Amino acid sequence: MITSKIGNRIRELRKKEGISQEKLAFKADLDRTYIAGVESGKRNVSVKTLKKILDALGITLIIFIIVFPLFNILKKKRPVQVFRRLV
Repeated sequence: MITSKIGNRIRELRKKEGISQEKLAFKADLDRTYIAGVESGKRNVSVKTLKKILDALGITLIIFIIVFPLFNILKKKRPVQVFRRLV
């Protein structure tokens, strides 16, 4: 489900930054339980709230939606899949 994919990606980015859910929530002006719900895929995050979270992580929406998925495919060394997704 899309909410799980978004949540997993947010969790991954948060952990790479080395910050807690509480610190991310503070930076995004959200409740920690809301961040936990988003990361677990239980919350259907709005674009406005997603932008607040990404701003707190220092990432643009374009990079989150386009660049990271392509990077993950390239990491798995499947250039054919990259090409197919681009066309």
